[in-house]
Amino acid sequence: MSPERRAVLLLLGLAVLGQGVRTWLALPGAPPGEVQLLGAGPAGAPTAHRDSSLRHSRPLGAGETIDLDRAGAAEIARLPRVGVGLARKIVADREARGLFGGLQGLDRVPGIGPGLLAAIGPHAAFSGQPVPPSAGSPAEAPATPAAAASPSEPPKTRTAEPLDLNTATAAELEELPFVGPYMAGQIVAHRARHGPFTAVDSLVRVPGIGPATLARIRERLRVLP
Repeated sequence: MSPERRAVLLLLGLAVLGQGVRTWLALPGAPPGEVQLLGAGPAGAPTAHRDSSLRHSRPLGAGETIDLDRAGAAEIARLPRVGVGLARKIVADREARGLFGGLQGLDRVPGIGPGLLAAIGPHAAFSGQPVPPSAGSPAEAPATPAAAASPSEPPKTRTAEPLDLNTATAAELEELPFVGPYMAGQIVAHRARHGPFTAVDSLVRVPGIGPATLARIRERLRVLP
């Protein structure tokens, strides 16, 4: 067989093979030559999924807010400096301890401090009311009305000298500003379980006390050697 004849037969074989592949990939009832792209799902499904992914991954716009008392982890993760891991912690804390009701309530979540609160503050919204500690949520806000007032409220009666964290009673700790009976009991219970405090800053290990509360009462406390 001459080389020219072999070349013609090869071209004819390739043409037949290509037509067979196109017929196999075609949609049922579709015009000849119309090919379905592999991986395509029901009409509209890929587009809807893509739009949802883009919405959750795009940065927040100017003035856009996220309700931290209602949003899921994927939406919360869009906040500045908040990743998926921390967003899940926020949702888990909210489900276990109640709504935040404000940035002060959000401060109770481990891993959130003043710097992060300042970064997300312009984009944070809260539609709920914080759950008081008496309802079973060890929130940072104190239980008594006097302690639950704003940071500008005059402090409670001052003692002559700072309290020693390792010897103060619950009644004495209760007199600190922004510390009510519940939180005073938490401090004493933590000391009994884990031993004496090594520094005033160790107070943040007590559930419900965050950096914001510690900053307001630090000057009223001390740890004697």
